[in-house]
Amino acid sequence: MVSNSPLSDPHEFSYSTADFNKVVQLIYQRAGIRLNDSKQQMVYSRLARRLRALNMTSFSQYLTQLEKDADSEEWQQFTNSLTTNLTSFFRESYHFDMLAQQMKKSAAKPFRIWCSAASTGEEPYSLAMTAIEAYQSNHPNVEIVASDLDTQVLATGATGIYTLDKLEKLSMERKRAFFLKGKGSDSGKVRAKKILRELLEFQQINLLNDSWPLQGRFDAIFCRNVMIYFDRPTQKVILEKMGHLLKPEGHLYVGHSENLQFLSDYYASCGKTTYRLTEHAISQWGHR
Repeated sequence: MVSNSPLSDPHEFSYSTADFNKVVQLIYQRAGIRLNDSKQQMVYSRLARRLRALNMTSFSQYLTQLEKDADSEEWQQFTNSLTTNLTSFFRESYHFDMLAQQMKKSAAKPFRIWCSAASTGEEPYSLAMTAIEAYQSNHPNVEIVASDLDTQVLATGATGIYTLDKLEKLSMERKRAFFLKGKGSDSGKVRAKKILRELLEFQQINLLNDSWPLQGRFDAIFCRNVMIYFDRPTQKVILEKMGHLLKPEGHLYVGHSENLQFLSDYYASCGKTTYRLTEHAISQWGHR
């Protein structure tokens, strides 16, 4: 029996265990994201902003309204609020070193990359910097698709504007080569230079959708620290679909705590949390 008792501390808005369970159900259906009980307070704090914006007094009122209209624009706000967007430039830096080596060995023109969890853009801009350095050209023959479920973070990424502290871990050489410092009202901010921005195409993609608006196959797919939010059946579906989009010699880069052992028929390790297609996958999926 589901409890309707209020959760933990007194809240500004009425919020029960049943409300939390409903949120868990809806975000799983909408985005495939699994929330465990430890996320109760996180859910409250993030969705409370939406209740304030809509002048609502309880979670139950908000969730009822949400379910009434499957096409409501509020669904996007709901999803954006619950999407985790932890990112930084050159996070898990060993992958960018591996990518640079992959680029140098590849004859692909253009070399195509899909960054499937672009968040606010730090990862795809790191990919663009890696490409410029690997090819020793400000205009390398590289295409990078940067996608995410969250439209708000994609908008941030598309502008390429960040606060100065986001660049803390970058070398002075990279700061000078790839970013412009803001002045006046933009003091304390930086913007990625055009040579980076022109390599990126930002678009919204829900990995749960039956089809993805992507053309052709990719030399590299970055899907890092994403699978940990999905259950195993959902992981399997997504990773098999990504396999169809990977070139026979392509690499799939995943997060430091993720592994694809459960899909060993299709993916073989070729480096630290980096995978290539097996011969079985290549033949079965018609890659040759």
